[in-house]
Amino acid sequence: MTILSAFWPFYQFLWTIFFITMFLVGFWCIFMFFGLVIPMWLTEGLKEYFGKVKPFDPEDIRRKLISEQEGVEVIYNEPKGNGPFLHDHGHHH
Repeated sequence: MTILSAFWPFYQFLWTIFFITMFLVGFWCIFMFFGLVIPMWLTEGLKEYFGKVKPFDPEDIRRKLISEQEGVEVIYNEPKGNGPFLHDHGHHH
């Protein structure tokens, strides 16, 4: 116990910093929930639920692969040969 008490001021400081940080994080979560999440549920959420807007499709906001983009041609799609390929496990075609 005497060894722990030697570090008491720094230990107290760490707990104070932790407490203040968690206090701010907690308030941030509360404000975001009541200021952002609940209003979204009560506006866009209910509109989507009652069919006033089209259902949200995550594909609309997903970053498209190169092969899916407009006006892009993928040249090196299936590399041939015995190159130093990342997933080449020694089988040669």
